[in-house]
Amino acid sequence: MKLKKALALILVLVLAVGVFAACAKDDGAPTGDETAADATAADATAADATAADVDADSPLMNAVIAVPNDTTNEARALVLLENLGVITLKEGVDTTATKLDIEENPYNVEIKEVEAAQLPNVLQDVDYAVINSNYAIAADMNPAEDALELEGAYSAYSNIVAVKEGNEQTDKTKALVAALQSQKVADYITETYKGSVLSVVEAPGDGFDTSVDYEALKGQEITVAASPAPHAEILAVAKEILAEKEVTLVVKEFTDYVQPNNVVDSGEVDANYFQHTPYLDDFNAENGTSVVGVAAIHVEPLGIYGGKQTSLGK
Repeated sequence: MKLKKALALILVLVLAVGVFAACAKDDGAPTGDETAADATAADATAADATAADVDADSPLMNAVIAVPNDTTNEARALVLLENLGVITLKEGVDTTATKLDIEENPYNVEIKEVEAAQLPNVLQDVDYAVINSNYAIAADMNPAEDALELEGAYSAYSNIVAVKEGNEQTDKTKALVAALQSQKVADYITETYKGSVLSVVEAPGDGFDTSVDYEALKGQEITVAASPAPHAEILAVAKEILAEKEVTLVVKEFTDYVQPNNVVDSGEVDANYFQHTPYLDDFNAENGTSVVGVAAIHVEPLGIYGGKQTSLGK
């Protein structure tokens, strides 16, 4: 009799647990399977929304885009592409971005890293290339007319005069800076490049620094390492100014971004003029050099140029 009562009690308990479980399942709370399904649906909805914003027939779709392979200019190029709506970068990367920092790529573009000086040469083999204005000008392109889009004139990327640390206040340095920050040079930049290169000198002078002993400099040379265009062209104007004080400006042209800093650091030349501050900072950190910027002269807006494609389809 006691055994029968025990079995009956166990049966009642089993039935009660079953009823409770059924109620819990029906109380509206999602199960694990339901939660996973909802998440998958949400992801699909987001993907559909992204796809809806992209024109499948856009020339950007699956495009190959060549960009400079040095750290700072690659970041500039990627920021330009982000501003154009081609990609989205991870938050906070900006001036340090590489193609690994692309978070969204709705057009499925391929980023091809190329040495900056070679970008005009590979343009015909890719859909687009993001090219520094100095290399575009050297390749007989007019950034203001030929670029599909240009970046804004960000002050962080102003091209600077740089010297070996410790030489910031020498008469040679001050005489060179005064000549480059002259009204004559500012006018030359405006008239010659017509927006492809922009002067950033706020108060251009007459080309001379009253603190410089030009009499002591008479008959001496100031040597400057520079890229051919527009830097060497701009220096030709500064050369005319310095010649008025019988100081000879000697320009040594380089087509790469490495040697101009090395020859300044070694003392082989007095200064260089080809780069912006973010690039110089990165170069010093990687190479242990001690080259410092002393004056900003101009900015060269980075541009995206069509290769196999002739428009951005926007």
